Amino acid sequence: MISKWQWLLAQLTRMLWVRAALFALLAVFAALLATAAERAMPEGLPVSIGADSVETILNILASSMLTVTTFSLTVMVSAYAAATSSVTPRAIRLLMQDTTTQNVLGTFIGSFLFSLVGIIALSTEAYGERGRVVLFAFTLLVILIIVITMLRWIDHLSLFGRVGDTTDRVEQAALKALQDRVDDPCIGGHPWLDGQLPDGLIPLYAASIGYVQHLDASELSSCAQEHGLQVYVSSLPGSFVHEARPLAWITAGADDACMDDLRAAFTVGKERSFDQDPRFGLAVLAEIASRALSPSMNDPGTAIDVIGRAVRILSCWPGNAQPQPSEETCCPQVWIPALRLEDLFEDIFTPIARDGAALVEVQVRLQKALQALAERGEQFRTIAEQHAEVAFRRAEAVLVLEDDVALLHELIGKPQA
Repeated sequence: MISKWQWLLAQLTRMLWVRAALFALLAVFAALLATAAERAMPEGLPVSIGADSVETILNILASSMLTVTTFSLTVMVSAYAAATSSVTPRAIRLLMQDTTTQNVLGTFIGSFLFSLVGIIALSTEAYGERGRVVLFAFTLLVILIIVITMLRWIDHLSLFGRVGDTTDRVEQAALKALQDRVDDPCIGGHPWLDGQLPDGLIPLYAASIGYVQHLDASELSSCAQEHGLQVYVSSLPGSFVHEARPLAWITAGADDACMDDLRAAFTVGKERSFDQDPRFGLAVLAEIASRALSPSMNDPGTAIDVIGRAVRILSCWPGNAQPQPSEETCCPQVWIPALRLEDLFEDIFTPIARDGAALVEVQVRLQKALQALAERGEQFRTIAEQHAEVAFRRAEAVLVLEDDVALLHELIGKPQA
């Protein structure tokens, strides 16, 4: 469980401009550092570097890095557009957070600014003989970094934005979010399992309409303890809140300032976030499969791949019981409902069963996946058998070949009528 400010800081560091700005500042600092070498380095160096030779190299770097940066931005935008049309727009955010792409663009922009600052400093004669030696050494180091970065960039472009690469990013994001919820099912609060509210509670509504992106349970508990309140969270991360759906229910008697503090523990935005919302990751995977099964794409292989990824993700859920919260909760004044396995199955398997009903190969893989999950325990078995039955009925209604229907009959162990 991370606080709201830690989560906001993590979101900030994932933005492209932040990393590029840091690289740029380091490059400017390196170029200016050479001016301080006049006082730190001894006189009479055995190596003499002319201003014209260094300036020539810096001019080449400045012109080439500006071109390479523009080209890289074009490639990046093209990859985003390709992923939007062939995968799903909801996955683009993960591509935008790709650290390799951010490092590459940051290196290119930083190298351009390094060259520019160096050229300006040479033109104003800010460097002496010793300063030019240091600048030359920094320039060689920058060239080495550029070569390594370009080699990594070329290798990275072979996969960046492709269907498999994007699907893998969504799988990893969903798996991490679900594992976090398995480790801490109630996000630090008491389990609220029956859904029953005590008497005398009042609703806490959001200040804006949107999706709950992050819940800071520790901030909720701190504010509740300070004012002697109890908080029952009714909108988990991923929930759409509006004027008719409260964020939580709290003990009556809280003033406006306290309500604002409680409301600030919920981050509400226009889009869902992957971090605390494993259902969103599964829903995005289902979108990828549905897009692949559309007549325009006609790619059942991607849908089959998504089914396999769904099995891997759901396998981190305990087989025989609901994940149990820790006995010592860090948020004693807060009650939070746990994630339901039924909802996870609904998010990923229902769209695939619906959109792939007419494709026997997708239905076969789906039935085998549900059978594999059913073997994990009683909780899985009940839900998996329900989805297998519904998926079979969908397929039976649209499949025209009796052999295909008979194959599915055999897979689910149901005698054919």
